[in-house]
Amino acid sequence: MKLLDKKLLEELISDLGLNVPFVKGRTIPVKRCWHFSTDGNAVDFIFYDEDDFISGMNRIYVTLHTYRVVILAFSLMDNHLHFILYGEFDECNRFMHDYVRRTSHDISVRHGEQHKLENVPINHQVVDTDFYLKTVICYTIKNAPVAGIRYNAWNYPWSSGPLYFNSSGHWCSPGWLNMSATSPRADKLSFRDRLAFLKTKQAMSIPARMIGPLVFPGDYVAYEIVEQLFKTNRSFNYFMCITKEEDVDARGGSISHLAIPIQEMRQHKHEICLELFGTTSIRYLSTSQRLKLARAMRARYNCSPKQIIRLAGLVYDQAKDLI
Repeated sequence: MKLLDKKLLEELISDLGLNVPFVKGRTIPVKRCWHFSTDGNAVDFIFYDEDDFISGMNRIYVTLHTYRVVILAFSLMDNHLHFILYGEFDECNRFMHDYVRRTSHDISVRHGEQHKLENVPINHQVVDTDFYLKTVICYTIKNAPVAGIRYNAWNYPWSSGPLYFNSSGHWCSPGWLNMSATSPRADKLSFRDRLAFLKTKQAMSIPARMIGPLVFPGDYVAYEIVEQLFKTNRSFNYFMCITKEEDVDARGGSISHLAIPIQEMRQHKHEICLELFGTTSIRYLSTSQRLKLARAMRARYNCSPKQIIRLAGLVYDQAKDLI
């Protein structure tokens, strides 16, 4: 955690409730944690090839130098981003927008597409409990396998997933398995070559450890703090198994307090549909009837708009402001 100063580290431990005795089953409120993401439907591609992903990874390290922010987890997908951040909201928000701005500039240089990410929606959620923090961390690093990409969550190379609970403390993603975290450092390059390699004009106050062409992600992700949060690898694996897409309202501005499993909500949908329209199927319902069904589910059950809209057979972007 080379980019964490001592004071910020102490604040992080306190705000995550890691400095109080652990009581099994107790939910601990956390402070200054945020889930940021970009809209995956806004653009076709952010990262076109492996070189784009390598630049995107190193850009995290470069951008972070400017901000008093801690990264707990992240995932770079080809058309969207996820970051779990700790810090003051304005600072985290500026970091996220700056990273997207720098990425947009890189797209224009490499691919000739000007201002591609200029208007891409950047969403955020407040993360206010240790349980939800564990959920969104696992949701973030499970993005690749959930999307059908042929990686396990802990081996997808363009995320923080390979960092957690490794006995060696090194990054274990297969593409870089034989590269030790003590590989040649970027500070061994000349000053000019180092800035060119990292595609920045700003001086790096903290030298970068390299794994092949990548800055070692453990130098900018607080993976050891995440391990303290989960306590054991068994707990980490448990959350990796139980976390579902429906547990996180990834496109909304607030936390989804989802307490009802999707299978149970489907049954409630059938019951409400039968009550309102005399049928358990939504196939022949009009758009206005589907909206009425969605509003009834929203009124009766504490579930995310994303889940309700999906169950009602509506398009999220068209219906989110109508229920």
